[in-house]
Amino acid sequence: MENDHDRILRLRKEINGHNHSYYVENSPTITDREFDILVKELEALEAKHPELYDPYSPTQRVGSDLAKEFEKAAHIYPMLSLGNTYDIPDVDAFLTRVKDSLEGEAFTIVGELKYDGTSISLIYENGRLVRAVTRGDGEKGDIVTENVKTIKSIPLVLNGDNWPREFEIRGEIVMPWKEFDRLNEERAFNEEPLFANPRNAASGTLKMLDSKEVARRGLDAYFYYILGPGLPFDNHYDNMMAVKSWGFKVSEHMTCIDSIEEVDNFINYWDIERKKLPVATDGLVFKINSLRQQLNLGFTAKSPRWAIAYKFAAERALTELRFVSFEVGRMGLVTPVSNLEPVLLSGTIVKRASLHNEDIMNKLDIHEHDMLWVEKGGEIIPKITGVDTAQRKPDANKVHFVTHCPSCGTKLVRVEGEAAWVCPNKYGCAPQIAGRIEHFVGRRMMNIDGIGEELATQLMESGLVTTIADIYDLTLEKLLTLEGIANKGAEKILEGIRSSLSVPFDRVVYALSIPFVGETVAKKLAKAVVNIDNLMNASHEELEAIPDIGPRIADSIIDYFKSSINRENIERLRVAGVQMSLPEETLTPSGDVFLGKTIVISGTFSHHSRDEYKTIIEQNGGKNAGSVSKKTDFILAGENMGPAKLEKAQQLGIPVIDEKTFLSMLP
Repeated sequence: MENDHDRILRLRKEINGHNHSYYVENSPTITDREFDILVKELEALEAKHPELYDPYSPTQRVGSDLAKEFEKAAHIYPMLSLGNTYDIPDVDAFLTRVKDSLEGEAFTIVGELKYDGTSISLIYENGRLVRAVTRGDGEKGDIVTENVKTIKSIPLVLNGDNWPREFEIRGEIVMPWKEFDRLNEERAFNEEPLFANPRNAASGTLKMLDSKEVARRGLDAYFYYILGPGLPFDNHYDNMMAVKSWGFKVSEHMTCIDSIEEVDNFINYWDIERKKLPVATDGLVFKINSLRQQLNLGFTAKSPRWAIAYKFAAERALTELRFVSFEVGRMGLVTPVSNLEPVLLSGTIVKRASLHNEDIMNKLDIHEHDMLWVEKGGEIIPKITGVDTAQRKPDANKVHFVTHCPSCGTKLVRVEGEAAWVCPNKYGCAPQIAGRIEHFVGRRMMNIDGIGEELATQLMESGLVTTIADIYDLTLEKLLTLEGIANKGAEKILEGIRSSLSVPFDRVVYALSIPFVGETVAKKLAKAVVNIDNLMNASHEELEAIPDIGPRIADSIIDYFKSSINRENIERLRVAGVQMSLPEETLTPSGDVFLGKTIVISGTFSHHSRDEYKTIIEQNGGKNAGSVSKKTDFILAGENMGPAKLEKAQQLGIPVIDEKTFLSMLP
């Protein structure tokens, strides 16, 4: 019979194989449900056997919500930028220069897609990922290994055994269009600034301190170059095919080209076909295939002489402004939107484009019925980039930002230090009320199925729901008074309301629409304050003591709970049965192996971060201390332990245990 140790090893190998099939080869061999069952079994076995912890296990891809600042690392080989051009003749001229430099020697070109993301350098030793570093300034970058481990298309352990013992591989971290659209839909719903393009979204995500949130955002990666001694082949293309066999995602469109004519055809083809790809591309890259010839061609101060990037021109169009509308969001923010004569751009009809705020409107100097330049390029969100003033009508009036709320007529208030204007009539402005209702019932909040944007507005306009607490007073009879609602739909809504009573406290905090309190902040608040009463009564100092809660968020929370309307809502939600505290089991230690013990942590660790070890100690009844004293029971020591702490421990006779011994003590 298979023992737990062998089963863990077999499950890790099997799950890694399924991850590769799904995320790299796009050909899953089992259903999502079957995959989830395997992962849950492995998670249970690893929890049962912490001594078998492996940072390369597929279960470690979920990330951690414990923040860890990024350290810097120097690149083994500088990460230079490529010379680039927007003109085909410049690419042809580059190839002519290569031919002249090689004195007529034959050469092969490799054509590649230039993925629009953020550059990454990965270091592998003995077939395992040991470090991931951003491009930074080209000489050094940030170590983002924990975040990169959450990207399921990146192998933590390599396939086969024909890889070099040590090597560096470079690639591009990208956010696929579908993940980008999903993320921006969430951000729009939460009235957070939208990412302009997948490149910005990928870059911002990779630098997040919360690797659990990184894991949720669905990043992907493509690899395009390998460096190091002992590479399997003497040319770039064959090396990349070898890289592919080790488990890396390499573009299937990488192509060997033998003539300038074929290069031009490659450019013309992908200028059209790239729009069908699942990820953003902003150009093509052409490299000399032979590594010997690359070496002979050498480098300039900034870029290699054996490669060039061809950049696609941004797609833009000129269209007439019909009018500017001013739209009010859930938090009262007023956004100007240009409503345009429909125009085809990057395969879609564009009718509207945000002007963002008053400052941008003024900078563009938009007048009535101006002809506006609308651009997409790598941008999925249309943006106005300029005005064709030559076509402006002589009597056209400048478009000014509104001074009063377009919905309720309240005088707008400028947000201090920002270009934003808001309607302060929080509880009497229809779009704000409807927006809070829609947010409250959303999938990642209270998850009340059946209430969307249209019904939220209908409930508000009918007077049935004017505050979020009114949702719990809805009955079958009340819902049936609404146009378009029949018995089946009403029952579905009521079932969703009943189910929402089991939604955990952190999602309730998120659902309340406290300004600047998004999903991640809500989780940190819930964990720190434990219940709603503590949150309502927390002082400014207490709130700022919580990780990632700065003055602006603290001010916003205090201001929110100053409102008698919000406090009344909380009490009504409490009476309805909504979860207003963390469950008792999360507050109770999971073990008592360290009960009554005071432990000091010092040094760096390989299995868990310092913050993770602090959590483990607390979960098992122990207390963390920052300095060594007579009350210290033992020191958990990693590499580079502080010499002062070690000296004091020796003076006081306090035991010093290593990471392996500590893990063996856990139940």
